[in-house]
Parts: sequence; structure tokens; C-alpha cells
Amino acid sequence: MQGGEMGPHEEETLVEAALRVLNTADPFEKARLGDSVATRWLHGAIAESYHPSRDLLVPDRPARLSSVKLVAPSLMPKLGKAGSLQSRIAIVHSLAHTESWAIDLSWDIIARFGKQEAMPREFFTDFVKVAQDEGRHFTLLAARLEELGSYYGALPAHDGLWDSATATSKDLLSRLAVEHCVHEARGLDVLPTTILRFRNGGDNTTADLLESVVYPEEVTHCAAGVKWFKYLCQRSRNPTSDKKEQEIYAVESGTTTEGNEVIQKFHAIVRAYFRGPLKPPFNEAARKAAGFGPEWYEPLAVKETNAQ
Repeated sequence: MQGGEMGPHEEETLVEAALRVLNTADPFEKARLGDSVATRWLHGAIAESYHPSRDLLVPDRPARLSSVKLVAPSLMPKLGKAGSLQSRIAIVHSLAHTESWAIDLSWDIIARFGKQEAMPREFFTDFVKVAQDEGRHFTLLAARLEELGSYYGALPAHDGLWDSATATSKDLLSRLAVEHCVHEARGLDVLPTTILRFRNGGDNTTADLLESVVYPEEVTHCAAGVKWFKYLCQRSRNPTSDKKEQEIYAVESGTTTEGNEVIQKFHAIVRAYFRGPLKPPFNEAARKAAGFGPEWYEPLAVKETNAQ
């Protein structure tokens, strides 16, 4: 074929399909398309991660609908504590908006870094699964919004998640640390309280959705970030060694010199790219399930006093 052209879906690689998702503006269609691409990849209908000779342009910012009013994070109205219908709608809207960006973040990490960093096939599969989950979360939360008498786009939102993605667009290690080991881990910290607030407010339907679907799957998303952060650190240390699946897990947090170096690298990246200290209390059980212990995050909860 001339100029890298191809027919519809003909020998489409995963990266090419990811770009189609990123260039889809409507979040509902983005979620549907992402689910279709994920299913095709997971069932082998998409055979190749990327084409070795095709260098494709990844958009600086994914296509997004302009109907969602964006404001600065500092100007966002208070969400409340789910005691009123208005507060419950605001919280669900905020969660749906976060999930809409999580769809883009998952496909972006595949398209932007997969080929560039020569990542193994398992990396693509892990983040395809994350992307599929995020699309389902968005769709379910948006449907719940309508059941509550509202809709996605009815309230203002902010794009702080994508600001972090832009800041880490040149470095996969930083992207994994900030988006998946800080922002997603923060979600694990706050979701149990959010679930309890919905129950206390009499909204068990939303609480059940968050508790049985969103929360457990977000643990696996954070785990993917931790797993591939460790992998990249190990690969940079041993660039010529064979990368078998078990080696991805070879770095145990804090138990070896190598493990300590990984944690120190994580601390340096977070301090460089994330403004201010991390906010306790931390959900230690969920974070442990995701693959990282207190030595990863507790030192980051203290503001540095020796910063220049």
C-alpha cells in the first residue's frame, strides 16, 4: 500500500486503533469504540501492537466535546458530602468526568509510549484492559446521572488530569508515577469515604456501583502503573537481560538495594511533577493490593524543608 494507507480495519494495529479512540470527541462513542477495540485486541482480531515503519502523530490533546464547561480546579464548586440530591449529582458528575479522561489517558499511554519505548506485548494488554474498564465506568456513571435527573455536561468540570498528562508527555516513567501511582492511588484513598457518604445519604444504588465495580477495578489500574514503573526501572538497570514475565515483578519494594533505588526514583519524579505533598489518610490495604507499601508514599506526605 502507498503512503501507509489501508482499508477500514485492514491490518490495523493497536496503536492505530488507539488513535481512532483518541480522535473521537463524543465520550459515549469514545467508550463504545474503545470497548470494541479492546475486545478485538483481547481476542486476537488485532494482531500487532504497532507497525515498525509507521510513525504516527499522537495528538497533544484528545478530541473532546466542547459542551462540558471547563473551569480551573480552584474555581470548581464544592461537591458536598452526598447528603442532598444536588450533592450526589455533583459527585457522580465529577466521577464521570474523571472516568472520561481516564479513557483518553489509557489509550494515550498505548499510542504515545508503546512503540517509542519498545514495550512488551503485556504492557499493551494491561492498558487495553484499563481503558476498557474506564469506558465502562464512564458509561455506568453517566447512566446513573440520568437516573438521578441530570446528565454528563450539566455541571462544570476541570481538566487537571490532562494537565498532568501534558507535563509527563515526554517520559513514560513519569506518566506512570504521576497518573497511575499518585492520581489513581488517590482515588483508592477517597472512594471508601465516598461510598459511605452515598449509603448515609440513602443512595445505595450509586454506592453499590462504586463499591462492586469501580473501586475493585481501580485497584488493578493502579497496580498496572506500579508494575510497569518497576519494570522500566529494572530494564534501565539491566538493559541487555531477557525480559520474561516474572522479571516484571522481580523488584520488591524496599527489600533490596534495587528496590530502594526504585522507590527513590519514584520519590524524585513525584516531587518534580506533582505540586505539594500527598494527602493522607492513605488506603494502605488497597495500595498494598496494588503493589506498593507505605515506603513509597508516606515520605511524600511531608513537605520538603530543604528544597532550594
